[in-house]
Amino acid sequence: MRTFDLAPLYRATVGFDQIADLMDRVLTDNVGNQTYPPYNIEKTADDGWRISIAAAGFTDEELTIEQRENALIVSARKAAGETPRTYLHRGIASRAFERRFHLADHVRVTAASHVDGMLHIDLVREVPEALKPRRIAIAKGDTVDVMAVEQADA
Repeated sequence: MRTFDLAPLYRATVGFDQIADLMDRVLTDNVGNQTYPPYNIEKTADDGWRISIAAAGFTDEELTIEQRENALIVSARKAAGETPRTYLHRGIASRAFERRFHLADHVRVTAASHVDGMLHIDLVREVPEALKPRRIAIAKGDTVDVMAVEQADA
């Protein structure tokens, strides 16, 4: 596989660190190697998504979901002190895992549920009012009425 040096991108741009970091993550070799546990990402609305992770064999207490800044970290660890079992065939993997998802700005977790061995995590993008587009009233004549602009915002 080819490797790309993104150093010129860092030297020639200002404020595009997130894009360069995203490209770095996508182009690294170890990203494609992580296949456990299997998961789906589905779009549920214009600004809504659901991540479904196959977490068979784990209880609610053994699963952890954490959101730190723009990262969603899902992990599972088997409880210590579990009685040892003798398997004749073991096809259901229940090894510990940690899966990370990079979230866009203003995306947050709204709900999580664990049903029938599937861990569902619902996400939504909530853009703050200050960042939403607003309509500015155009005043007649040479003067701008500050009250008219403030009332148009409301």
